[in-house]
Amino acid sequence: ANFFLLSGIQRFLGASLALYRIKPGLQNKLLIPHIVTDHAYPITILHMDSIRRILFVLIIFVAAFFIFSKWRGGSEGYGLLNLLRGEKPPAESFTAPVGPKLALDDVQVLARMSEESAKLAAAVLPSVVSVNTKTIIRGRRMWNPFFGELQGRSYVAPGLGSGAIISKEGHVITNFHVINGVSEVEVVTNDQKKYPARILNASRERDVALLKIEGGKADFPALTFANSDEVRVGQIVFAVGNPFGLSGTVTQGIISARDRHLSDDSLDYLQTDTVINPGNSGGPLVNIKGEIVGINVAIFKGEESSTWQGVGLSIPSNEAKAVVDAILVAANGAQPQMGMGYLGLALSDQLVRIDSAFGAGTTGVLINEVFPGSPAEAAGLLPNDVVLRFDGKSFRTPDDLFAMIRARRAGGSVAMEILRNGQIVKKNVTLGERPRE
Repeated sequence: ANFFLLSGIQRFLGASLALYRIKPGLQNKLLIPHIVTDHAYPITILHMDSIRRILFVLIIFVAAFFIFSKWRGGSEGYGLLNLLRGEKPPAESFTAPVGPKLALDDVQVLARMSEESAKLAAAVLPSVVSVNTKTIIRGRRMWNPFFGELQGRSYVAPGLGSGAIISKEGHVITNFHVINGVSEVEVVTNDQKKYPARILNASRERDVALLKIEGGKADFPALTFANSDEVRVGQIVFAVGNPFGLSGTVTQGIISARDRHLSDDSLDYLQTDTVINPGNSGGPLVNIKGEIVGINVAIFKGEESSTWQGVGLSIPSNEAKAVVDAILVAANGAQPQMGMGYLGLALSDQLVRIDSAFGAGTTGVLINEVFPGSPAEAAGLLPNDVVLRFDGKSFRTPDDLFAMIRARRAGGSVAMEILRNGQIVKKNVTLGERPRE
């Protein structure tokens, strides 16, 4: 019995010595006499210092456990002590608020604005479509030393854009670059119905194209054009389209600026801060009445970004409508004149006040530059001439004059009244097509 008891003590203290790395050299046989059993196994007795170390560690552990339990007992929550006591963790508490922070009566104006925006979106969305295209890209020709010239494999490249239905018969306006060079066009309406479509014609210069939905349906919901000359900076507008293939997307903003080019060599655009991204091209920019004021065409891109930067551009509705009208007039097969009127003038941004004694009105626009080889040069217009009337009509701003020039067909003749060296001179000018960039 003594043998087994001392053997157990030896094993326990030996394991403790291993944990605390006490060398065997510290062992001696002074505390308990050396005992030899029948099996001749010696019993090694520990030095008192080793036992003191073990007791010191145990005391520290007990003290730390006591301090931790006292500290943890005064705090909330579920911890290790709770687990050791066999306690179950408490149920998670969640109390939801009873109602909104504000009642509708507190934000009546915002509530009406929200409701009106939703009403406008519901009215416009059925007339906005996704324009899906397919383009066959032919493989490159390669030279093989054994088989000669080989044709690479062709593949189909998909494309996407947006458009707006502008007639009950299913005429759709979009951008020229959306359908340029494509092999197949498909129109998807807001209710996810798909229709084949054909390209009637397009204006590369103004980036406007007109499609016709096939199938014979004649009751499509259509949008009307607003007069873009009446659009003012700060007016609320909505961009509707198919960005990144996400159909039925509506974003709100304002007209940030109107084009300030003072030459008919440059095209006019409406600038807007509505969110316009790839896929919005060809979609409408509408006013609060749901009328088209512009056709979204481009965005300003930073050096390292291809997404919206807060500056979007739209083709003014008057210019888009002029292209549509020209295509419809030429629908009988004649070659349409898609180029808008062009003279080749650069004008001052300030109106010139004219003495009423000339009897030609009170204001005019000063010609700063006549472009070489332009229709204006051919008609004999000179720098420092003051334009008083165009086609017998006066105008309020230089932009109004440019709008009148662009509204005329290329090739048409127009009478102009100018003031030169104190004399009123009448000129007949023939408008040309704007040079391609």
